[in-house]
Amino acid sequence: MPSHDARMIRGAALPTAVAGLLAIAISAAVAGGKGAIGAAFAALLVMAFFASGQYALDRLTRNNPQLMMGAALLVYTTQILLVGIVLAAFKDTTLFDTKAFAFTLLGCVFVWSGGQVRTHLKAKQFYVQNDEKPDERTGPGRQP
Repeated sequence: MPSHDARMIRGAALPTAVAGLLAIAISAAVAGGKGAIGAAFAALLVMAFFASGQYALDRLTRNNPQLMMGAALLVYTTQILLVGIVLAAFKDTTLFDTKAFAFTLLGCVFVWSGGQVRTHLKAKQFYVQNDEKPDERTGPGRQP
């Protein structure tokens, strides 16, 4: 995985982990042990789905960067669909508090997305790459 993709995952995963820990503490105080379990499951779910989505996006667009927008929409739609399936599967569970799970899931999705946006805005990536070498005689930026 290229370093800029690893940086994108770190830039989103670290704030999400902090938000998840905060949500676990709040859920434990409000809903007890089941709330903490629900919040932990939600935070781990968001980090696993969205990190794997970033990895999949990197793999899909490595050789053909022109597919970036279509691949990004496909990956994001798939992630949201999978989160919806998990929500439907655990709708009536008694393993954890579903409200703590839902609020933590929503909060962590927003934090992950914000972390990605922030990391992307702070990254100094060139979007134009010149394959030609500058003329040694004139140097870069000079006219012959």
